[in-house]
Amino acid sequence: MDKVEKYQDIIISFLEEQVKPTLGMDTNIRNEVIADRKSNNFQLLHVGWKDAHYQFFISFHFSIINEKIWLQWNRTEHEIVDYLIEQGVPKEDIVLGLKPPHVRAHTGFAVA
Repeated sequence: MDKVEKYQDIIISFLEEQVKPTLGMDTNIRNEVIADRKSNNFQLLHVGWKDAHYQFFISFHFSIINEKIWLQWNRTEHEIVDYLIEQGVPKEDIVLGLKPPHVRAHTGFAVA
């Protein structure tokens, strides 16, 4: 298995774990994993209705660019980089894409 496939599997496994129902979860809201291995983009969506309001938001968005995992969006309290490191992804292969480029050099992770 090459590096990109390994990273795809790690991301998808994480997202699928997040989809599992939890106590107190609104049953009218669906959690959907969007995994596009061809373009190397992966998301977790929440879609549905809460009372009279339509809900649609992205919890996580990852990209794999130049053999590095880019965390593009994290709308949760999960420390996803800790999970990635536990799964064997080195810090130099993790880019905090949601941080401005001038800040990334001070994060301890890859710049790009």
